[in-house]
Amino acid sequence: MSERNHKTHLDNLPIRVVALYHFVAIASPNALADTLEAICRKQGIRGTLLIAYEGINGTVAGTPEAITVLSDALGQLISGPRMEIKYSAAAEMPFRRLKVKVKPEIVTMGVADINPLEHAGTYVDADDWNDLISDPDTIVVDTRNDYEVAIGSFSGAINPNTTSFSEFPQWLEDQKQIWEAEGRKPKLAMFCTGGIRCEKSTAFAKRIGLDEVFHLKGGILRYLEEIPPEQSQWEGSCFVFDERVAVGHGLSLTDYQLCHACRVPLSAEDRQHPAYVPGISCSHCIDSLSEEKRQRFAERQKQIALAKTRGMEHLGDAYTTGQKKIKKSPSSEEK
Repeated sequence: MSERNHKTHLDNLPIRVVALYHFVAIASPNALADTLEAICRKQGIRGTLLIAYEGINGTVAGTPEAITVLSDALGQLISGPRMEIKYSAAAEMPFRRLKVKVKPEIVTMGVADINPLEHAGTYVDADDWNDLISDPDTIVVDTRNDYEVAIGSFSGAINPNTTSFSEFPQWLEDQKQIWEAEGRKPKLAMFCTGGIRCEKSTAFAKRIGLDEVFHLKGGILRYLEEIPPEQSQWEGSCFVFDERVAVGHGLSLTDYQLCHACRVPLSAEDRQHPAYVPGISCSHCIDSLSEEKRQRFAERQKQIALAKTRGMEHLGDAYTTGQKKIKKSPSSEEK
């Protein structure tokens, strides 16, 4: 894989963040996982990589030199077409640990025998996306979850109001029946954060008889990277699955922060709500928190503060994809 030349202020930041996925047949996921974990640990790379028989998916971060080593290794270890990969940067390491996992799917849809390699919809480059979604005959569908859609989406896009990607197939089947009852067989334009959910979504759409299906190549991140703000039809911010929380045009950082209780992204306005107590609760989760959980979160926040006064790192202060969630929780699998 070769890195794209990004001429933005982010190139001056010390940490390189890489979001990648690739649908490709992997004969031995466990062996690949062991090899990649060894490379990442040697290079000081952190983040999450998910590996399955259907491919690889993940977001990791490290020094530019470390990411180059990993990129070169992936190019040698995984065959097939060029991997879909997006580079950005951060001032600080956005992950606190490394997780390399073997999973049944690299993004969990829960539908058997979906093969995006053979049946996905038609790719649309970022430069052509505006024309497609501006067509009045096009129905634009955001395949992400409600906590992601809440902070940003394309103008006029449908929000399926899902809390996990595994709910999307049922939503699309139900929606197809509505369109058929209206005598419509629409042209669909689907998008997600990095492109991986779109590939599965469009493959599923074609399986159920929706043939004219398109998806944004490289996802929202590629669009925000390449399309100038004055030409953009994106509104708001894009949720990402690390401690940056959300990015804007040019992949610039935003002021969103995560609630450490329910992992919902919070704006500066959200953090002014009386229910917001750093590390303990926010307006989204306060009614679902038991007293036992409040006390546990308060103790965790106390330990985080103590660790900071000692100049130490506390894992409780991290965006951890494996943490038990309360509701509407982001998953590193859903990009």
